[in-house]
Amino acid sequence: MALDYGWTKGRSDVIAGLTVAAISFPQAIAYALIAGVDPRFGVYSAIVVTTIASIFGSSSHLINGPTSAISLLVFTALAFIDSENSKQLFEALFLLSVLVGMFQIIIAVFKLGNLTRYISESVIIGFMAAAALLLAVGQLGNALGVKDKGNGHMQVLRRVWLTLFHGDAINYRALALSATAVALAVVLRKFVQRFGLPQIDMLAVLIVTALIAYAAGWSIPGAGGHTAVAVAAKVPRSLPSPHIPEVTTGLLPELSTGALAIAFVGIIEALSIAKAIAHQTHQKIDYNRQIMAEGLANLGGGFFQSLPGSGSLSRSAINFQSGALTRFSGIVSAATVAAALLLFAPLLRYVPQPALAGLLLVTAARLVDFKRLIYTLKASRYDAGLVIVTAFTGIAVDLDKAVLLGVILSIVLFVPRAAKLSAKELIVTPQRVVRERIPSDPADPQIVIYDLEGELFFGAAPELDRHLAELTERIEADHHQFVVLRLKRVRHPDVVCVEHIEHFLRDLTDRGLTVLLAGVRPDLLAVLNNVGFENWFPADHVFPEEDREFSATLKAVRYAHAELASKASGAGVEDPDLYYLV
Repeated sequence: MALDYGWTKGRSDVIAGLTVAAISFPQAIAYALIAGVDPRFGVYSAIVVTTIASIFGSSSHLINGPTSAISLLVFTALAFIDSENSKQLFEALFLLSVLVGMFQIIIAVFKLGNLTRYISESVIIGFMAAAALLLAVGQLGNALGVKDKGNGHMQVLRRVWLTLFHGDAINYRALALSATAVALAVVLRKFVQRFGLPQIDMLAVLIVTALIAYAAGWSIPGAGGHTAVAVAAKVPRSLPSPHIPEVTTGLLPELSTGALAIAFVGIIEALSIAKAIAHQTHQKIDYNRQIMAEGLANLGGGFFQSLPGSGSLSRSAINFQSGALTRFSGIVSAATVAAALLLFAPLLRYVPQPALAGLLLVTAARLVDFKRLIYTLKASRYDAGLVIVTAFTGIAVDLDKAVLLGVILSIVLFVPRAAKLSAKELIVTPQRVVRERIPSDPADPQIVIYDLEGELFFGAAPELDRHLAELTERIEADHHQFVVLRLKRVRHPDVVCVEHIEHFLRDLTDRGLTVLLAGVRPDLLAVLNNVGFENWFPADHVFPEEDREFSATLKAVRYAHAELASKASGAGVEDPDLYYLV
């Protein structure tokens, strides 16, 4: 924490942390339900993952812990394990958290966080749309009070079909509770937003529905030990304890795929939220440090029986809106959840599962920004295609493969778009102005000025070859004596493109032509010199990039005109005229 941390900041952080904890506790239970694991692991995540990320993170307002998107991915990643084998399921969960943390730490160590900017936002929008739909349909059974049919190896929609149409009769008490939870959640959120009250609407919904179920006797065990509606599983009144996950080598290939998807989504989710808040606060975020914090939090969580987590949009927004000033608010939130666990854990057995399902249905609806979804689908076929492919894969196959496919598609589609290399011919007009040549302009019979702009990495090599071939054809057709190759606006040179340029220069030099390189940037010049360029190419034919926009190009053009004048008169002549590029 900063050295000037005092009472004023501490008070603001404590108030914000307490406010965040009010929503963290019920969300932690609900997200564990989404992941198909014991609710205590969600609560443990809201303690351990939140604390570690707050200690090591960069953002002053980001609150980490279990999230709906990550929990859905966890459910998908663990779907191949028999849910009845709780021991294997839980050990796989802890191992999954460790793997997620390890992947994220590796990304941070090798500073690969910037690669996330090449993942199209359309992929995330498609993923969120699929996640929202799967979250909603996955909770229909709990909302209707019927037992889920099928198994984890089945596709989600098929399991829902079996549950709804080939399962138990609807429990109308459960339906009443879930409908009440949905209605209360919508009304209370509007009420909270209108009057600027603390956002404890989710907690209020659970308390009210729990009281209704208790008053009606639906959550009290009958003679056979069963309740009229399903209730949340018991959460022990104990804090998370250290635990080393069992490593089953046979599970590692399946878990690794899911862990990689969770690691990517977790990083994107956390950085997106941190950036959004930092845009308002003007805080400078160290993104690599934040990724490291995400990895350490999930790695630590795996050794303390926690659900994997990431940055939470709702809790981070509440933290910011409640006046948090430093990361200490996250520690206060985690400590408050821990205290609530010790004090109120026995009461959780009165929380009806249909009420949790109702809250999750509302969460699913809020998970999708429908305006942004429609906007993206309309924007371009590229964006619409990524949204549709990612969403369809998430629904028809599973979410982790949808994320990985979306990431691969983003990169595959990015490379050809980034590999654009444009070229245009410049001329010197009778008014002594250097500008782009248009079809009606007569060609200069002695000098050709060619301007390249774009990327010079391996992906652009075919484009570079095409432009150099066109230039060679022009030179052969018009018998030019001088070629000015403007390289001021080329970027990221690599060995493939540099080798092609070298072959082009050697070929023209062998024919007796004079080639002048104008506006050569330091990075390109360094690569050229590394491969021995300076040993055979005349140094006075290279005009490095200068501070003034076009001075290097003008120097090259004047040099060519001076050489031509010298040959014509037999004496050295310096062209006094100035040229301007427009």
